[in-house]
Amino acid sequence: MSYRDPHGSAEPRGWPPPDDPPAWQWHDSSDETRLRARHAGAAPEAYADNPHHDSGERYRDDVPAGRDNGYADPGSHSFWPEQDESSRRHADDGTSTYPRNEDGRDDTGLTEVIEPVDAPLLEPVAPGTGPEFAPADEGTPPRSHSGRRRASRTRPATTPPRTGRAGRNLPAAIGVGLGLGVLIVVPLFLYRPAFLAVIAIAISVGTWEMIRAIRRSGANPPMVPLLAGGVLMIGLAWWAGPDALSLGLLVTVLSAMVWRLSDGPAGFQRDLTASALIAVYVPFLGGFAAMLAAPSDGALRIMVTLVAVVLSDTGGYVAGVFLGRHPMAPSISPKKSWEGFGGSVGAAALGSALLLWLLLDVAPWWGAVFGLAVSGAAVLGDLAESMIKRDLGIKDMSNLLPGHGGLMDRLDSILFAVPTAYLLLAIFAPTG
Repeated sequence: MSYRDPHGSAEPRGWPPPDDPPAWQWHDSSDETRLRARHAGAAPEAYADNPHHDSGERYRDDVPAGRDNGYADPGSHSFWPEQDESSRRHADDGTSTYPRNEDGRDDTGLTEVIEPVDAPLLEPVAPGTGPEFAPADEGTPPRSHSGRRRASRTRPATTPPRTGRAGRNLPAAIGVGLGLGVLIVVPLFLYRPAFLAVIAIAISVGTWEMIRAIRRSGANPPMVPLLAGGVLMIGLAWWAGPDALSLGLLVTVLSAMVWRLSDGPAGFQRDLTASALIAVYVPFLGGFAAMLAAPSDGALRIMVTLVAVVLSDTGGYVAGVFLGRHPMAPSISPKKSWEGFGGSVGAAALGSALLLWLLLDVAPWWGAVFGLAVSGAAVLGDLAESMIKRDLGIKDMSNLLPGHGGLMDRLDSILFAVPTAYLLLAIFAPTG
């Protein structure tokens, strides 16, 4: 029984290989060519000079799934010896069998032509390391296909970094958060003028991140006047209060306008708008932290504000991970949910009611109002920065803080919370 060539040859191909093929013999590694087998309709005379003809090996398109005899071609085919007479497993599901002749030979109708080609010599990888070949002059096996690769002894499996359900590297985020807390609390209670320096440095770094991010959109806000104006606003807020802070904002925007004149009229309006946004968003709002810390009990005021923000963030994270079902603003921040928002305001209200009563002698119900307002402002600040980042097409403002992104990714909630806290504490706990 014979079959016609599946690739179009009109001649029947009926001479089968021998019954008991000898063991597979690979070519000598000193050869300067490799062997390629392909389907063809050649007559048996084509094998007269083929040293491997009598070995009885088959060149088959269908390789049994998971088979690893140590000899495989990195392409889509494999050499493998004659199997027993009972079955031939299919490459996909291992269930189908080849038809057999009456004498028990494999009746596939395939023959081979072995011919040398100009290609680098390949040597078989040791059995058990997967169907791949290593070049003779290199120790690392090449990839047989694009995409996911198979792990082996010489090529371990790659493992992506693990993150929490909210998309954070939680251990790194906790470690960095504790470090930032120590950096704030120690100077705040030991020497408050040093805390002013901490505020100025944080505002400068946040301003730099904002300028760097906005330049991706094509705008070019000037760096020098914005950095200098930010430090000026922090100092004016500390020593002279809100009126001086507003004056510092005006000076900063005018300085950016004059500085930008040297670059010509092209894009002037766009750059000036970006400069005003940065000056208001980062140093102006940050100046309220300086005013909050200026009174004699300023350390306590800063503490209750930061604790309210941390409780809001933590409560929202926990509630969002375990209970989050309804997106709050899917087009801005897909991971925020209404359940998480409820956890934020609830945790901040309870914690603030207790803290303001213990530290500032404020009635618990007013402390709860303070927590609700600060938490709402913190969530709005987070959404505002998320909208800016989505507009710019970036995930984080920078990569300065592992697990957090940039410093602005931590300041976004605080920048909206400190003006709210300053206003409410001026009402609930006025400073003589």
